Amino acid sequence: MKGVTTMKKHRFFYVMLLVFILSSIGNIYSQPGCITLSFAGDNNGTPVNLDSVWIKNITQNCDTTIYPPDLSLVIDTLMTGSVDHQITGNGFTLRNNPNPFRDRTTIMINLPAGDYVKMITVSQTGQVEAEYSGWLDEGFSTFEFAPGRGSVHLLTVFWRDQRLSVKLISNGSQKISCSRLTLLNQSTPDYKSISEVKSFFDYDPGDQLLMVGYGDDLESGLLDSPAMSNDYVFQFATNIPCPGLDSLEYEGKYYHTIQIMSQCWLKENLDAGTMIMGNQSPSDNGIIEKYCYSNSPQNCEQKGALYLWDEMMEYITVNGSQGICPDGWHIPTDEEFKVLEGVADSQYGIGHPVWNASNAFRGIDCGKNLKSTTGWNGNGNGVDIFGFTFLSGGYWWENGFFENTVTGICWTSSLSDQSLPWYRGFVSETTNIGRFTFDGLFGISVRCLKNQ
Repeated sequence: MKGVTTMKKHRFFYVMLLVFILSSIGNIYSQPGCITLSFAGDNNGTPVNLDSVWIKNITQNCDTTIYPPDLSLVIDTLMTGSVDHQITGNGFTLRNNPNPFRDRTTIMINLPAGDYVKMITVSQTGQVEAEYSGWLDEGFSTFEFAPGRGSVHLLTVFWRDQRLSVKLISNGSQKISCSRLTLLNQSTPDYKSISEVKSFFDYDPGDQLLMVGYGDDLESGLLDSPAMSNDYVFQFATNIPCPGLDSLEYEGKYYHTIQIMSQCWLKENLDAGTMIMGNQSPSDNGIIEKYCYSNSPQNCEQKGALYLWDEMMEYITVNGSQGICPDGWHIPTDEEFKVLEGVADSQYGIGHPVWNASNAFRGIDCGKNLKSTTGWNGNGNGVDIFGFTFLSGGYWWENGFFENTVTGICWTSSLSDQSLPWYRGFVSETTNIGRFTFDGLFGISVRCLKNQ
């Protein structure tokens, strides 16, 4: 009778475990926070086969990479990325990197005391795929999970009277027929809180993502803060008018457009508003007020106007706001300029840490590749291989005008941590581009970027 009672207990445990697992899977798929980001490539109407897509959460400084054939990223905004589960008071912790993953992922368990542990992975249909049972010492134990068929798996770990679960999402090729859960190693106790370790890929609503597509030996970048599922198409066309929008009229002047990978820019510096003299200051009066170099309207016509930051932003401080740009366009952000620089530079690509350097010139030849081929002092002309044609328009400062053929400066709509506006500086003597801050009380050029 004792053996029969024990058998009933084991049977009851597995029945309750299966009920819990099926319930958990159902709850996961009923959550409203699950979004899917899908990616494709295009070159002015011709499909581009993507080699990979790199996604970086700029806000939380974590990233992941996905590969064909499934170029989609599933994000559960309620339980995202590499989730750190920790039960308060006992130190039992489950961690997983990366997630989503391609062909395998790492599972890390932290036990406050050694004991027998049971681990189990179950498919979306409730089928047990892989399991592990055994004694684990106090401290960290590392496992590797290699999925079989299917893309969604629920991992549950049992220790004493506690259990932790995480949804594992595989977007790889699944070349093995059955799932495997393998113990890799155990380490001595590490009492540093695992919450201090940065997760691999986390996402909270409102975070900004940098998404970079690679194809045809080129790279193209997009920025977004997705709140719902979305299909993204990386554009790989350059040095052509923006598809479907060759030019536009704004404030009585015609502007051309230029497509540079996934960004559509105005080809000319903005020249909108009413000119004021160099010894005057603009004000928040509902009128766009501009400076023209040397108080000459002809300079505005040729190289665009010069604006104070507040005037350009229409006296608000919203990152990426329209400001004085046409409807459907906006003042580029600091991050959007970094994408442009990564496209233009021959050595440092989109998302490289070099673009984050503050108050310094960065890159190798991005400035030369974006500058106009004429008008710069000495040997400072550019090669303009992308059609951006940035001009040496000089700047206004403290009632005067300076460096008309030496310097070209362009505002962003972003503020630094010190609440100072970021701008970009092109100089005739350099081939790269400067990223600097200033108090906004000097007049420089403006380029508008089309909304996505």
